[in-house]
Amino acid sequence: MGAKRFTTILQAFGSPGAFLLLPENERRRAGVTADSQALDKAKRGADTDIRWLQDNDDAQILTRIDKHYPQALLDIADPPPLLFARGNVALLSLPQLAIVGSRSPSHEGIENARNFAQFMAQNGIIITSGLAQGIDGAAHEGALLQTNQQLAGDTIAVMGTGADSIYPAKHRDLAHRIVQRGCIITELPVGTPVVPQAFPRRNRIISGLSLGTLVVEAGLRSGSLITARTALEQNREVFAIPGSIHNPLARGCNHLIRKGAKL
Repeated sequence: MGAKRFTTILQAFGSPGAFLLLPENERRRAGVTADSQALDKAKRGADTDIRWLQDNDDAQILTRIDKHYPQALLDIADPPPLLFARGNVALLSLPQLAIVGSRSPSHEGIENARNFAQFMAQNGIIITSGLAQGIDGAAHEGALLQTNQQLAGDTIAVMGTGADSIYPAKHRDLAHRIVQRGCIITELPVGTPVVPQAFPRRNRIISGLSLGTLVVEAGLRSGSLITARTALEQNREVFAIPGSIHNPLARGCNHLIRKGAKL
């Protein structure tokens, strides 16, 4: 069930429980339907989610009314109905900067992402990104380099897969370290496979959690530009690092700067 349909149910029935208790014909009159097969599937999914909670001591499922559900996400147009989380969920409500960019960056791009992330984390800003290879991974790694033990945390990873799946697989060790010192979240339930359309949806959460989004390196067709666009739609700041006009990986950033992104 998507965020918009969940919101419709809350507006019509007050709570998911009230919706499930109503006869199907009454749900249809309200313009929201769910046949018995769909409900059975949802219940099986809930059983899987419960087992995931039981198997992971650091796991939580946050609803919109939980105290640790971040207000920043409640303020966007389509906040996730649920957040499946591992790690320190208190970090979700602290000031964050999203750092995103190409999955195939240059060496300079990797260094820029890592250095920016380390500097911001060292000064108390949580670094939020998408756990993808390239700039995302470098941003998480940079945040984990900060050594000030007085700070609350380092980095938040927003996944585009189910809570039980780390993608890409090469980032399993990175994900483990993030759980130890930060937090990993997803809106997708346990068992959700890797599907391309989930990642653009995930980007609205990355930008929604953050005060601003920094695009380090991106081509004109990079998914990072989706994150920048959603940040603007959510009235968040957008920053971009300029590059050579001859560098394809700088064209997305240069485009954002021409459109008003801050340097």
